Amino acid sequence: MAIFVQEAGPTDAPAVVLLHGVGTSGWMWNRQVSALATGMRVLVPDLPGHGQSNTCPWVSIADTARLVAEVIAARAPSGRAHVVGLSLGGYVGAYLAATAPEVVVSAIVSGVNVLPFPHPGRLRLMGALMAPAMKWGPVLRANARALHVPAADIDGYQSAARATTRQAFRKVSSEALGFRLPPQTKDSRCRILAVAGENEHDLTKRSLAEIAAAFPQGEAYLAPGVGHAWSGEKPELFTAMIRAEVTGARLPEDLIPVPAKDDPIPHTRNA
Repeated sequence: MAIFVQEAGPTDAPAVVLLHGVGTSGWMWNRQVSALATGMRVLVPDLPGHGQSNTCPWVSIADTARLVAEVIAARAPSGRAHVVGLSLGGYVGAYLAATAPEVVVSAIVSGVNVLPFPHPGRLRLMGALMAPAMKWGPVLRANARALHVPAADIDGYQSAARATTRQAFRKVSSEALGFRLPPQTKDSRCRILAVAGENEHDLTKRSLAEIAAAFPQGEAYLAPGVGHAWSGEKPELFTAMIRAEVTGARLPEDLIPVPAKDDPIPHTRNA
């Protein structure tokens, strides 16, 4: 079953694909779409079980990466695109960069953990128990506060969350707990930028150097003063990062380089 894709921008411009997080939809990228579509072809899928793709069941991160690769091959100029993902979208983007570099020019993945969680069984149980309540108003408001969703975006966030199926929420939450980069990562020719908010969970921040080291062309950065959903907290910085990656320009100076794994000195394109 095909997934829904919003398209904007010139049809012959460099393409960028924006992949949303769990419990939301392509809606979360509205600010980035309006800013980027002046000079880029922007493709924004609703992932399976979410938004206008909620009749398409969630299968796995690998299967979703396959669907996104098909979107890029069919809709991006020259059949290649830059991929940007946050949270769930970051997991899909990382898997896609590792396994389908023929359609991915570069990838930005934010909020991705590749290290073992303590007590994963307990966390999976919590996720399963939360699924029935995920569309309840008080829970949505609490999640919005935890994610620092701006007040102007609360209604959109709640609408997107209510469109997410319980099946997708439950399976995504469980799968993300055990996510590891696939073996093909070490041979990928795709550039990858691993990013996290400075206020992210410690495991996610520690994963940055792991992700960057796993790809032959990997770099890692922290975004200052923000948490997990920082595309909404600092949309201008997030957009500037995307624009720099697509155009090959210097990354925004606000981003904090993360040292390479086992190396105290950061290696970055801005050095």
